[in-house]
Amino acid sequence: MRIVLVANRKSGSGRTDGDRIRRLLADAGAEVETRAIDDLDDPLPTDTERVVVAGGDGSIGTAARAAHTAGVPLAVLATGTANDFAGALGLPTDLTQACRLAADPDARTEQREIGLANGRPFVNAAAAGLSAVASRLAKPHKARLGAFAYAVGAVRAGLTAPHVACRVLVDDEVVFDGDAWQVVVAVSGAFGGGSNIGGTRHDDDRLDVAVVPAGSRLALVRHGYHMRRGMLTQQEDVPHHRGHEIAVDVPRGTEFNVDGDLRTLDPARFALLPGRVRVVVPT
Repeated sequence: MRIVLVANRKSGSGRTDGDRIRRLLADAGAEVETRAIDDLDDPLPTDTERVVVAGGDGSIGTAARAAHTAGVPLAVLATGTANDFAGALGLPTDLTQACRLAADPDARTEQREIGLANGRPFVNAAAAGLSAVASRLAKPHKARLGAFAYAVGAVRAGLTAPHVACRVLVDDEVVFDGDAWQVVVAVSGAFGGGSNIGGTRHDDDRLDVAVVPAGSRLALVRHGYHMRRGMLTQQEDVPHHRGHEIAVDVPRGTEFNVDGDLRTLDPARFALLPGRVRVVVPT
């Protein structure tokens, strides 16, 4: 098994030990070549059989696109803070077990979609409003609290953050125009250290978008509860739509939380990368 390893040492507050991961993959029988995440736009070696990414959710999209382009499976080692993508797929949290799975040539794979936010790949969700504020507030606490930092950030955002004016178009049709606490464009739908909008599919070649309209802060408690249970889109007061292309018009400078990374998208346009990537999953 010839593997290209992409290890983001900045993920998980520095917990990604590329040298140890390389040894574990080699012990599992793999031949490993290391590639920097910034170099994944360059073609992979022709004998590459698998791409392995070690890092947080923000690293996965870039590695997924590289694996998709090369026509090989992607294996994910959950060494970030939230690890929402790995959690949604039930991937091992123990690094030794995860490396064994990643290096197993007979491992099962599942087809997964890759989203594009203004052309940049993502695999979970891009959210404006409370999620972006919560991510910024969580950042100082991630080294100490781990994934729980997102819960702390979410509570503070729910108590203090303002709503955001947004206009949402799905395949050029306006589906929402007004103030919202949060708007989420979703691939897997996972975000925020264990939350999920729910209702997404990984085989329909469409993106999902869910909007939490502005209202009382007390109602946010209910919405937060349903996000933690993956049932947000089941709420009657939460518009939920699917489409090939989604546009979210928000005030200039509004930040989006894209797979855990804060980005300003002006304008914010979302689509799916044609085709899917095969992701290694447990049996």
